[in-house]
Amino acid sequence: MSSAVIALSNPKDPTNFGSILRAANCFGAEQVYYTGTRIEFANRFHTATNNVREKIPHQSVDSLLQLVSADKTMVAVELVEGAVPLPTFEHPADAIYVFGPEDGSLDQAVVDACDAVVYVPTEGCLNLAATVNILLYDRCAKQALPVDHDERIKNSRDNNNRLKVKSQDLG
Repeated sequence: MSSAVIALSNPKDPTNFGSILRAANCFGAEQVYYTGTRIEFANRFHTATNNVREKIPHQSVDSLLQLVSADKTMVAVELVEGAVPLPTFEHPADAIYVFGPEDGSLDQAVVDACDAVVYVPTEGCLNLAATVNILLYDRCAKQALPVDHDERIKNSRDNNNRLKVKSQDLG
């Protein structure tokens, strides 16, 4: 079984933080770590729905370098010259994905400690939460794990959604 962990450098926006917790829950990440104190002050304004604050462990660390581990591959996700475009990146089985702050970049020491550096090839920079969502979706899509899609839809949709597709002819 593979695992993904999200590590955030000094996040500041409670909406982004709530959306990241929700993405972690939706895409099966096991934990969210973060540095800095800005999110602690802003956390009372968070927008995490579906009680993801209780479902996804999240913890402050003094430095992202504390997370360096022999059993997990550290991957920086940042606009860095020489980074690998996400569409061509092969995700490691066990990864810690490290993201920079909304209003800055990762420290060079953190980038240097990572085993890989990837970026999402867009025009301009993305919102932090959007980047986390795209990265985790890409990881899930490339894993191609067997899924009972109808059961997944039934378990994931809102209680007010009971839509069904009668037939599709995509040919």
